[in-house]
Amino acid sequence: MTARHRITVAHGDGIGPEIMTAVLRILEAAGAPLEPEEVVVGRAAYEAGHPTGIPPEAWEAIRRNPVLLKAPITTPQGGGYRSLNVTIRTTLGLFANVRPTVAYSPFVHSLHPGMDLVIVRENEEDLYAGIEHRPTPEVVKAVKLVSRPGSERIVRYAFEHARAHGRRTVTCMTKDNIMKQADGLFHRVFDEVSAEYPDVRAEHQIIDIGAARLAAQPERFDVIVTLNLYGDILSDIAGQVAGSVGISGSANIGATHAMFEAVHGSAPDIAGRGVANPSGLLNAAVQMLVHLGEAPTAERIANAWLATLESGLHTADLHREGLSEREVTTEEFTDAVIARLGTEPERLRPARFETRRVAVPAPASVAEAAETVGVDVGLRWDEAGRDPAVLVAAIAAALGDRRLRTTLVTNRGVQVHPGTAPTALLTDHWRCRLQPADGGTTTAAEILDAVGALVAAGLAVVGTDHLHRFDGVEGFSSGATG
Repeated sequence: MTARHRITVAHGDGIGPEIMTAVLRILEAAGAPLEPEEVVVGRAAYEAGHPTGIPPEAWEAIRRNPVLLKAPITTPQGGGYRSLNVTIRTTLGLFANVRPTVAYSPFVHSLHPGMDLVIVRENEEDLYAGIEHRPTPEVVKAVKLVSRPGSERIVRYAFEHARAHGRRTVTCMTKDNIMKQADGLFHRVFDEVSAEYPDVRAEHQIIDIGAARLAAQPERFDVIVTLNLYGDILSDIAGQVAGSVGISGSANIGATHAMFEAVHGSAPDIAGRGVANPSGLLNAAVQMLVHLGEAPTAERIANAWLATLESGLHTADLHREGLSEREVTTEEFTDAVIARLGTEPERLRPARFETRRVAVPAPASVAEAAETVGVDVGLRWDEAGRDPAVLVAAIAAALGDRRLRTTLVTNRGVQVHPGTAPTALLTDHWRCRLQPADGGTTTAAEILDAVGALVAAGLAVVGTDHLHRFDGVEGFSSGATG
């Protein structure tokens, strides 16, 4: 008897229970060797007082089983609730979000019938780390967290995925012309890792023009690797350009666990009406089977689904006059897929999956000589008509004859010192850079002494960031963005 895979199943919210029921019916009809363990997560758990939407008993099952198949979740509006998806991804170390996007023209309307690409999205860092602060009444800060190990792991995964699936090009997308430190690190790591894969073409594009080209010429892309936020946006662009976000599946891969889900949301406006399309979750389940080493069953289901698309039996979201034979309900679509198990599409390319699981080693640590050369001090200051010269004079008076001096002041990223009075809008939050007057290094004690002097002088310090050089290279932005 074939060994069965224990998986955790979450039925979700909105249309989640309907499409999960449909997908489980198809998996069972196809003979997928699975043992589902069902858990309750999402809205009901939030409302029961669990701020992550995941009760302890659900966590036990999710950790116990290596795979989670999850329907869409509704996160309640308002403060106090954390994204369930982000919680699961970061807790289980699901660092790679893999979203294949294929056009199924002419059976699903698309202006780009040749589209066939994969977006590999870093899944744990970036702005999705959720590190935000409100240092002053007028300003909120969000930390864009990018690490070398995280960047190396996702970039290497993208190249390994390309090799495993016979893809020829990996395109990195960043905004390192502006975010030279954070996005610059990701780009540098991409260049370093790509040198180890001479059989795969590597290219880089700035995210804004890259996104425009993805929307207008998706055929030019094969595998795209990028940071968390960009990957989320690009995935929806790609899905819609291909024909519908509603048919795209998503895999979240880690070293020991994986989660599979539809790209789309819980769509509460159509819940309970029997019109939801289960295709996105079904395609995620197909990815799950491939991950579990059940490629033949995955192919059987995928080809039955393709044959159903060809038949023109489409749910309301895909139904088009002249393209569709008949609009069907969720249940009717599910029955149609089951009826076609064992068949293959006649015009669309049949599904063929590799059984090789992509794995990457843990990144090695990097040793670099670090030296401290100053500190950026955040100040809340709303006096003297917000005149930068008055603030700079107040800081100088507070520091007295200490080594640290004000070398830069910015407001909303605009340099206001040294320089002339700006015409830009000024807020009550100021970044003041203190560095040794002689250009040398400094110490934590010296920085604490200087910051203490600012506080003693009545200046409202709302944050600090130490400035470092690593192997002689500055690890901080030089001044205003631009």
